[in-house]
Amino acid sequence: MKTMTCKQLGGSCDIEFHAKTFEEMAKMSKKHGMEMYGKGDEEHINAMKEMKELVNDPEGMKKWMESKQKEFDALPET
Repeated sequence: MKTMTCKQLGGSCDIEFHAKTFEEMAKMSKKHGMEMYGKGDEEHINAMKEMKELVNDPEGMKKWMESKQKEFDALPET
């Protein structure tokens, strides 16, 4: 099990996510982001706007995902 924060995954808060794979981690982060968006949290909304710009740039998104995967892989098991 590894731990990353919302901020580490492109969000805006220090909530921690715990997962065995990066894919699980990404799903949890996305779910959290959508929940915060639904609550109208301005900081998360701004972070999501930045992520949306990345999604519109396939090469940029690919590089971002690869860097986050590497960051996840380097984390210690807890």
